[in-house]
Amino acid sequence: MAKFLMLCTMVAACLALAAADWSPGTATFYGGVDGSGTMGGACGYDNLYNAGYGVNNAALSQTLFNDGASCGQCYLITCDGSRPGGQYCKPSNSITVSATNLCPPNYALPNGGWCGPGRPHFDMSQPAWEHIGVYQAGIVPVLYQRVQCSRSGGVRFGMAGSHYFLLVNIQNLGGSGSVAAAWVKGDNTGWIQMSRNWGANWQALAGLVGQGLSFAVTSTGGQYIQFLNAVPAWWQFGMAFSTNQNFVY
Repeated sequence: MAKFLMLCTMVAACLALAAADWSPGTATFYGGVDGSGTMGGACGYDNLYNAGYGVNNAALSQTLFNDGASCGQCYLITCDGSRPGGQYCKPSNSITVSATNLCPPNYALPNGGWCGPGRPHFDMSQPAWEHIGVYQAGIVPVLYQRVQCSRSGGVRFGMAGSHYFLLVNIQNLGGSGSVAAAWVKGDNTGWIQMSRNWGANWQALAGLVGQGLSFAVTSTGGQYIQFLNAVPAWWQFGMAFSTNQNFVY
């Protein structure tokens, strides 16, 4: 009997711990039945297939987006059948989406609408949303947790800016999925600290046209990688370059 009670206590503790990993939120959808309307967005990824994210993506409410620091992060989402609206859930289904856009508050609605301040909300691509919810509902209650990202291929660097500054969109991160810090090094320079400009775009106030470039990136998981000679000297604005290295955490 004592062993049985101990086992029950341990199981209950494990279930409570598992439940604690989940947070309540809500989810809607946008972008059309094929998700094509989700391309681009406030992270600056442009074509989400080229950038490594595909159709399983979501725009995050202001609370979750964190001024772009969450770009690229991955969230496991399941519909919560225990809350009002849960009758529209597809039971036992869950899906992992990448953060690629911002769902801004709509102040024409009370409290800024579903994406208003303080509300954890996912405006998911329609194909991703329909994996967990019934189309007619339009919105469902969800449980979510941030998870590690699994990516195909290496980190990718998209080039923009001008002859006076460099703007780099850092894409397709595995592990934590997002960038905490970045540096760039030209053939004729030392390492230059970059700063977040907007979304997943990082800038260096230096003219680096005509130089081969290396990058160093620290993920929000704390892993540091140098991408040496990632971009050849003949690069031009608008080009993107893939590497064979990626993050584990």
